[in-house]
Amino acid sequence: MTREGGCLCGAVRFTCEGDPLNVRVCHCRNCQKAMGSPFFARALYEQRAITVKGDTGRYPSSDHLDRVFCKQCGTRLFSWRRNGTAAGVALATFDDRNAFAPTEHIWVSEKIAWVRLDDGLPQYPEGPI
Repeated sequence: MTREGGCLCGAVRFTCEGDPLNVRVCHCRNCQKAMGSPFFARALYEQRAITVKGDTGRYPSSDHLDRVFCKQCGTRLFSWRRNGTAAGVALATFDDRNAFAPTEHIWVSEKIAWVRLDDGLPQYPEGPI
């Protein structure tokens, strides 16, 4: 399976090969701030399965993770693990925005109070066990 996507202005395009490792919604404070949103819905892929074309910028949001964005329009595209293993691809940046549905919520201990989780998916206070 090949999935494609990109940023708002089209300057950055990406291709993901194969199936994601998992599809999760992260409610941690870093994701909230980095995405400017109550959470980060993402598909996790091995980095070697992702091809990126276009001019991106990076911001080190922690010792382990860079946030990758389009330098032209600012679209937040990826959470890129510095150890070279995996990257989270923002679900809404795929051309087919309905390609994936999350299977669980992580870091709900940091969830914004007004967010209601009634989708029946598993919830973890931090990362899953």
